[in-house]
Amino acid sequence: MAQFAVIGHKGRMGQALSQAIEEAGHNLCVGVDVGGNPGPLVGRCDVIVDFSAPDALQTNLGAAKVAGIPILIGTTGLEPEHFVMLDDAAKAVPVLQTGNTSLGVTLLAHLVREAAARLGSDWDIEVLEMHHRAKVDSPSGTAKLLGQAAADARGIDLTDNMESGRHGYTGPRGQGHIGFATLRGGTVAGEHSVIFAGEQERITLSHSAEDRMIFARGAVRGAQWLIGRNPGRYSMADVLGL
Repeated sequence: MAQFAVIGHKGRMGQALSQAIEEAGHNLCVGVDVGGNPGPLVGRCDVIVDFSAPDALQTNLGAAKVAGIPILIGTTGLEPEHFVMLDDAAKAVPVLQTGNTSLGVTLLAHLVREAAARLGSDWDIEVLEMHHRAKVDSPSGTAKLLGQAAADARGIDLTDNMESGRHGYTGPRGQGHIGFATLRGGTVAGEHSVIFAGEQERITLSHSAEDRMIFARGAVRGAQWLIGRNPGRYSMADVLGL
């Protein structure tokens, strides 16, 4: 039985994590609300799972380093400076950061990478995502994860080759660019499709999330896998051995 610390445990994902931890036969040893200081609390736990907010990342990584325990980061909306923090923390403890903890999405990203590597740049890539009306960041962390998988496979920088928020007279689509489209409404847990559009043919790879419990269960599996690993940066692909 592993001892889990959950940061943001009263939020929607935090509540789902508490259920998934119990389902998997583990124990929630510490729950920290967003804005709380996990430092004095997590020392008796085996792993930290953080689904809180980007501005709490530095504090949460610091708590993991002081306690000497691994941390899984599922928080989305991270900026470049946050990834510098993640790299620094990974020198001391195991760090798994991902835009999506679903095992299905992890496999989808692998398939996107394979397709992008084998299809030429004359195949346009578009990432379409839809989430519930309350989601605050766009494109979603999962959409960025999928776009990054395609960019990595083609050896290009996603930031320099990303098209999103098209409006008005935008001109033609950039050759080799990766497009993003965002939909918001209702209570959609998460819909993602990656479209490869060639001459007179299209390939669509997609994933539908029916309940946020899939993310919670995936996070629990990833966090359990992280326990006992050497310091370093890890991904959900490592959990599945991809």
